[in-house]
Amino acid sequence: MKANNGGRRGKVVWGGRVRVAVAVLCAVAVTSCSETVRTGQASSYLVMTSLSGANGVPVASDVISDKGSIFADTGTAAFRLEMKDVLNQPSANNAITLTQYHVEYVRADGHNVPGVDVPYAFDGGVTLTITGTGSIPFTLVRIQAKEEAPLKALRFGGGAVTISTVAKVTFYGRDQTGREVSVTGNVEVNFADWAG
Repeated sequence: MKANNGGRRGKVVWGGRVRVAVAVLCAVAVTSCSETVRTGQASSYLVMTSLSGANGVPVASDVISDKGSIFADTGTAAFRLEMKDVLNQPSANNAITLTQYHVEYVRADGHNVPGVDVPYAFDGGVTLTITGTGSIPFTLVRIQAKEEAPLKALRFGGGAVTISTVAKVTFYGRDQTGREVSVTGNVEVNFADWAG
């Protein structure tokens, strides 16, 4: 008598299809989770509508003034509140309060060692609650960065040597229910002894 393997083969094929389907669903679930984690749990988010220095864009950061003084460079960031679900109108719970920011400098040529090639990254504090739109000034380049390498070495060069960087500025905050929100923007910052 011949054994009927047709039923067994059908189960093996069906089992293989189930494993593939489960693998695909797991991949989609992991992707969805990482997307949710990356964008945060809040139902609202911020769009950075502009990021500039006090003297425009690109920022010309003078490492020492013509009178020998050193000043911090300030920037201004502007924001707009948006809802993840475009059918919802923002409520008081969706307002986002910014509490701190982080500035990191990078160079296009890949020379990015802090204190050698670029100024050290730093954190600063801010307080701004955004319900629609808003803007806030912040420190883009600290005074101490101009007293340290590599910026200190640019003094008295008359603009002959420039360090060109991109400042990556990330603002952090929470909506009114405590869910974390962040937004990042970039601005070009060129360091030199512009006054000579």
